[in-house]
Amino acid sequence: MREYRTFYIGGRWVEPAQSATFEVINPATEEVCGTVATGTAADVDKAVAAARQAFDSWSVSSVADRIELLQNISAEYQNRSGDLGAALTEEMGAPSALANGFQVGLGAGHLGTAIEALQKFTFEEQRGESLIVREPIGVCALITPWNWPMNQIAVKVFPALATGCTMVLKPSERSPFTGQIFTEILDAAGVPAGVFNLVQGDGPGVGVPLSGHPDVDMVSFTGSTRAGIDIAKNAAAGVKRVTQELGGKGPNIVLDDADLAENVAKGVVTMMLNSGQTCSAPSRMLVPNHRMEEAIDAAKGAAPTVTVGDPAGDFAIGPVVSKSQFDKIQNLIKQGVDDGATLVAGGPGRPEGLTKGYYVRPTVFADVKNDMAIAREEIFGPVLTILGYDSVDHAIEIANDTEYGLAGFVAGADLDQARAVARRIRAGSVAINDAFDFCAPFGGYKKSGNGREWGEFGFDDYLEIKGILGYAPEKGD
Repeated sequence: MREYRTFYIGGRWVEPAQSATFEVINPATEEVCGTVATGTAADVDKAVAAARQAFDSWSVSSVADRIELLQNISAEYQNRSGDLGAALTEEMGAPSALANGFQVGLGAGHLGTAIEALQKFTFEEQRGESLIVREPIGVCALITPWNWPMNQIAVKVFPALATGCTMVLKPSERSPFTGQIFTEILDAAGVPAGVFNLVQGDGPGVGVPLSGHPDVDMVSFTGSTRAGIDIAKNAAAGVKRVTQELGGKGPNIVLDDADLAENVAKGVVTMMLNSGQTCSAPSRMLVPNHRMEEAIDAAKGAAPTVTVGDPAGDFAIGPVVSKSQFDKIQNLIKQGVDDGATLVAGGPGRPEGLTKGYYVRPTVFADVKNDMAIAREEIFGPVLTILGYDSVDHAIEIANDTEYGLAGFVAGADLDQARAVARRIRAGSVAINDAFDFCAPFGGYKKSGNGREWGEFGFDDYLEIKGILGYAPEKGD
């Protein structure tokens, strides 16, 4: 049983303003696995004050000092990677291979990318007589989700540190263990007092006072679109910058010249990764209508390879994170059946033999219409919908017929055609033939958010741009 009863404020572990706690449920067992202190507005005030005080010195620190700190963090991160992986399995049910692999590895990858970007980043440039300066924006409120904890903490904290900002982190109350261990890593690495602060808690108790705090200059939030709208409204009175990475309903267009069987099977497995709890997941697969039966056969063959079970065992996926998430997914699966979609694999209920834990059957629907709930709503579970299209233009029309615009995917043998299709998808990130790049920008169009993370593009939202006119007058003036 884990117990975390202190917050990290001003470079020290301190007692919270109140003695309230919340319990963390292991989704594989449905039992309490830890107790964590829950913060209040008073804790937020202390953390923001510490960050504000530290900003004066950290904002003018040298690039060399910031690089050295990030490198120290990298060494500590590697030392604690096993602890992070174990915490991920316990708090959110990620299978051990995924937790210790891609989940923890994403954090390390973003850290390495931030170091490389900082080594090359231009904070000042002269244009004519003016000097253009990029300066740290100030105190940042970082609010992260539970589904990819280390990824989302990394893409906020490391750019903030690299650009000279100070910050207060509020991890999700559903995955607080990794946030706590991450803070121990930063403390051991020697982050200056007040530069990084941690307050645990829920949205109403910590997220609201943090995002609306008058001494916070910028809010970076990742989570649901509904919560993102609330945070933006709460922050608006302070006219502070708000960046958001929100929901998604990613189209995966399999072009007619692609190896259909291979790409459908790959799409099924990719969709189910992390129990489908990925905002950028390829949740809407688009295939040519005249090859729908071929796609169904391929999906039917691939679905059983997505094994479900105890995260400590050798299974592809574990449970979803909570009972409320499980219930939402079950309701949408039932609605898909009721709406007349063809159930190819899975369906309502737990997988056979699993009577406890929030396990969901890997589910595939075919013959889905884009106006069905399962095609419109972000299910956030291991549920794939397959839709048919008549032409490339029709596929793009369906792909863009959504309120979301976070990620898209294109598979095709003709690279020129795949490139042309990718350009027409209204999303912040589009992968051609499963490409992956830590340096590419990541973020959303439409209700999927605003701002960009990853690589050097992740620095921009943490910087103000100042023009100093007449800085270098022409000779003779």
